[in-house]
Amino acid sequence: MPLSTASSPAPSPATTNVGHLPLVPRCDLFCTVVDNFGDIGVCWRLARQLVREHGWSVRLWVDDLTSFRYLRPDIDPTQAQQRCDGVDVRRWDADFGPITHDNAPGDIVIEGFACPIPDTYLHAMHARKQAGNAPVWVNLEYLSAESWVDEFHLQKSLHPQLGLVKTIFMPGFTERSGGLIRERELFFRRDAFLTSPDLRDAWWQRTLGLSAAPQEALIVSLFAYENDALPGLLTQWSESETPVVCLVPQGRIAPAVGEWLRREPLAPRESATRGALTVYGLPFVPQQEFDNLLWACDLNFVRGEDSFVRAQWAAKPFVWHIYPQAENAHHVKLDAFLERYLAEPPAGDTPLGHAEREALRTFWHLWNGYASTAPDWSALAAALPALRRHAQAWANAQAQLPDLARQLASFAQNQVK
Repeated sequence: MPLSTASSPAPSPATTNVGHLPLVPRCDLFCTVVDNFGDIGVCWRLARQLVREHGWSVRLWVDDLTSFRYLRPDIDPTQAQQRCDGVDVRRWDADFGPITHDNAPGDIVIEGFACPIPDTYLHAMHARKQAGNAPVWVNLEYLSAESWVDEFHLQKSLHPQLGLVKTIFMPGFTERSGGLIRERELFFRRDAFLTSPDLRDAWWQRTLGLSAAPQEALIVSLFAYENDALPGLLTQWSESETPVVCLVPQGRIAPAVGEWLRREPLAPRESATRGALTVYGLPFVPQQEFDNLLWACDLNFVRGEDSFVRAQWAAKPFVWHIYPQAENAHHVKLDAFLERYLAEPPAGDTPLGHAEREALRTFWHLWNGYASTAPDWSALAAALPALRRHAQAWANAQAQLPDLARQLASFAQNQVK
C-alpha cells in the first residue's frame, strides 16, 4: 500500500547509533538533463563514486534516459528502474507518483544543479523530519571559479513552508570550496595509459581501427557547441606547417565540420583530409572512455562542465567552450577561471610567460565569441610546450585538495552528529 505523505518513511537498513548516518547511507540524487550531457555527466560520475568509494546506496533520478544512454550505453530508456555500475537508476517522470517504501526519501537528498524536487517527495522529507530523522538536503551547484563561490559554499536556506534545511554545495578550485570530482584511481589510470604504448595502441585500434597514433602530427580532440569561429580555425589547421589530426565525436559540432569539408558529417572511423588537416569521425564516446580520448590527444577542445574538469585532470593543454548564456553572462565565469588558471603557479613550477598567457587567453576569448575575429592558431601552437607544463602543474596542485565526493560524504556525516 502506498504510504501517505504524512507518514514516516521506512528507516534505512543497518542503522548505527542515533545521530549517525546508517552504515550504508541511502542517497537520492535528482538530475534534469539541461545541457544535453553536462548535467547528467556530473551527476553520473558523482553517483558512481559515492557508491564505489564511500559505500553509499544511490538512487539516481533522471528525467531524460535517452540522453543518458549516450554516456552509458547499457541504459535502457524504456525501463523505469535499472541497476548500472552499482547505482539504482530511476526514470524521473513528470508524475512522480505516490510515496511508497520503494521511493521514500533517503538519508541524503541531492538536487543536481537546483532542479526542483517533486512536491510529494518534499512532503515525505518533511514527514521524516517530523519523525526526528530529517534527511540531509543538498543543492549541488554548477562549478565556478568566481570569487563569491567560497562565501556561498555551505550556506543554508530554510524551506518557507516545511522548515527543511537545504545546504548549497559549491564545487570550486580552492580549499574553501566543495572541490572537483576526482576518483581515487584516476591519476593511476591516466599515468598507466600515458606510459604504456600497448594501452595507447589498443585505444587507437578499438576507436579508429588504426594500429597506432598518427606519427609527426598534432592530435586534437574537438568537443564543442556550435561555433562561428570553427571554419576559420579549420582553415588555419589545413594550412599549418605541422600536420593536424582532429578527432570529432558525434554531436553538435560534427555537422559544421562536415560542411567545412563540403560533405556529410563523418561517420565513426571515417576520415577526410584537406591540406595539412585530417579529420576522423568518432562514435559518441561513452563517459568511461572519454578520459582515454583526452589522454590520447595533445590538445583538447571541451565544452560544458564535465569534460571541462576531465580535461584538467588529463594534464594536457585545453580550450574550453563554456555553455553560452543570454547577454554573454558566461564571459564573467570564463574570465574568472582564466584568472585562476593563468595565475602564478606554486613554488617550484615554471610560470607561464606573458606571450603564452595571452595566447591562451585570447584564443579562449575568440573561441567563445568575444569578437568575430578567428582565433590565432599560430600563437596558441607556439605556446603549447609551455602550456603542457602548466597543465601538469595545475592538475597536480588541484589534486592536493580534497575531491568533491569526499567532501560531500564528510559533510553529510557531520550534519547528523
